[in-house]
Amino acid sequence: MTLTFRCPKALKGLLPEPTPASQGLPGWVRTMPAQAYSALVAGQDDTVKRCPPFIDAMTAGFLIPLVCDVTVKAGEFTWDWDPPTDGDVNFPRSPIGIHDAGQVAGTPLFEPDRFLVKFHNLWTIEAPAGYSLLFTHPANRFDLPFTTLTGLVDCDRFHETFIHFPAHWHDTDFEGVLPAGSPVAQCYPIKRERWEARTAAFTEAEAARAQSVLGDIAREKGVYRKRYRA
Repeated sequence: MTLTFRCPKALKGLLPEPTPASQGLPGWVRTMPAQAYSALVAGQDDTVKRCPPFIDAMTAGFLIPLVCDVTVKAGEFTWDWDPPTDGDVNFPRSPIGIHDAGQVAGTPLFEPDRFLVKFHNLWTIEAPAGYSLLFTHPANRFDLPFTTLTGLVDCDRFHETFIHFPAHWHDTDFEGVLPAGSPVAQCYPIKRERWEARTAAFTEAEAARAQSVLGDIAREKGVYRKRYRA
């Protein structure tokens, strides 16, 4: 399965490229310990580094990068980026734009004196037939000073132009440089299918199996990783 990322010809080789999320783990994941002292168990216990669902969410799909360095100081965003023009297609010439506060009126994001930022993405994205892309904040990246809003786009049909990413800049004390290539969104391909929910009580056999697995988890570490993880 392939996602096709395209950019204006004038920008090829100048833009940071989308990358498989497995190649974009932050340094803190690589350096954090696999175990740490836990007062609850009065001894060493596994950290989230050994939690497959935590890591698998971070390494699934693709990361969309910030197009250039952005400096944040005293609440102002500046950049030094002057990309070449392209005679074939118009594209934003800034790494970020804004959304007026009124566009999120009635949501928990609304603050009357604050804009939402919008990260400009200069790659179009084509998905295989029948697939949509879920765009969201890079998984478990609590270290980033913003939170990207989540959206679902039918990129098998809508792939001729750019998709940009609104974000709430939650760290108002942040000052420094957000470097080019920083992940501003993560995209997960999702096959469009019709789903229904069914509820049921455990059968005796299902209850026995559930109890057996619970016992295995209590006695042995890594049961999910060793037996069930795909």
